[in-house]
Amino acid sequence: MTESAIATRKQATASRLTALCRRLTADRGLNGFTIEEVCSEVGVSRRTFFNYFPSKEDAVFGADEADGTRRFSEEFLALGSRGWAAVVDDLVGFVVSFVDSSGHDMAEHLQFMAILDREPKLLARFIGIGRERETALRELVALREGVAPTDARARASVEIVSSVMRSTADRLSDPRVAENFGAALLESLTALRDVLAPGKVHA
Repeated sequence: MTESAIATRKQATASRLTALCRRLTADRGLNGFTIEEVCSEVGVSRRTFFNYFPSKEDAVFGADEADGTRRFSEEFLALGSRGWAAVVDDLVGFVVSFVDSSGHDMAEHLQFMAILDREPKLLARFIGIGRERETALRELVALREGVAPTDARARASVEIVSSVMRSTADRLSDPRVAENFGAALLESLTALRDVLAPGKVHA
């Protein structure tokens, strides 16, 4: 079996473990099922489970996207400094690309949001992960633009993208709304820029 085939198989197993853990958490709560139950249904050993995830909580959040993040960082830096508007465009472009390639649909997004509402422990961790990612992005932006990580423009760039992502996710959490996240995110960013455009008169 080739390395590519092995990686694909591992990714598929991790995805099945995450999908099941999320479904069981949504139905019963995080303490309502055991790792042994998950392993039995997916058809893997307990040892295999821990090769993928340190805990049930980690399985609910899913596989570590370290490789994808590393590739984005390299591509983002390789683009070079092209102005602060380009920083926002590049960050949003990465988000859209990631969402499109992940294969997650709105039903899975709504399920994950419901899990966070049900489990305060997971919500707290989710918020913490978000803060860590924003800090890492500020440092990456600052490195590319040649400024300090505390620079107000580096902070504002990341905050704009984070804010637009949150508002887009909130809008799409309404089950009556059926939109593509990437398209909705770009629409929200365009609307924000339209509102902030200097000297523009709105009819």
